[in-house]
Amino acid sequence: MVLRPHSNRSRPPVPAGAAPGAGGAGQQGEGFLREVDEALREQELLNAIKRHGRNVAIVIVVFLVGLAGYLWWENSQKATAGARGEELTLALDQIEAGRLDAGQTRLKDLTGAGDGIGAAARLMEAGVLIEQGKLADARTRFAAVAADPKAPQAYRDLATLRDVALGFDTIPVDQVVSRLKPLAVPGGAWFGSAGEMLGAAYLKQNRPDLAGPLFAAVARDKAVPSTLRDRARQMAGQLGVDAIDDVNEAANGGAGADNGRP
Repeated sequence: MVLRPHSNRSRPPVPAGAAPGAGGAGQQGEGFLREVDEALREQELLNAIKRHGRNVAIVIVVFLVGLAGYLWWENSQKATAGARGEELTLALDQIEAGRLDAGQTRLKDLTGAGDGIGAAARLMEAGVLIEQGKLADARTRFAAVAADPKAPQAYRDLATLRDVALGFDTIPVDQVVSRLKPLAVPGGAWFGSAGEMLGAAYLKQNRPDLAGPLFAAVARDKAVPSTLRDRARQMAGQLGVDAIDDVNEAANGGAGADNGRP
């Protein structure tokens, strides 16, 4: 009988008078070797567990603790955001009801956070300051949001627009142009308001060649409020740029004008 390659045990002696590998003694020897082999395998496994089991257990425990910590943090963040959002809504209710001081008090605990709720709270606070006639303080709040990299881009753009609108007559015209050009893009959320102010800034720079087409583009944008489009159309017309490209619209305007004649 040939021993298995992994076994280093010698074959037990064959009883006298029995042929090697034959009879019950041979079968008993095979069974004995199989038991020894299995025992060796079990012992090797136990030794491996003893050597590495502690490290594996530590890794598993660390992973479970980390997962539990992350789940707790995520749940805590959601709960905190929900509570802060509710506080922001209550502050807005106070402000809309004309209780500006009460609204400001609620906003104070929200303005320090560098996230969307914090940015929204600072924009609301600036709006309250405008209502109170504190324009310089309001501009400071708007400028802070506009420069905050953690604030959502939409809030930063709105803050820039409001800041420029409040300081349009005092900010150097070149700065007005540089700050508004990224916002005065057709299809953008603030194209109408930013485009109108940018056109006015171009006129201050004595650049009617830039102002006229910009006013015309604002007048043609169906997403812009109608009152703003009407102003832009008038400005474009005064600058010699045709801002009416809809025949029906022009006809209706002419009919309305005729009806208004005595």
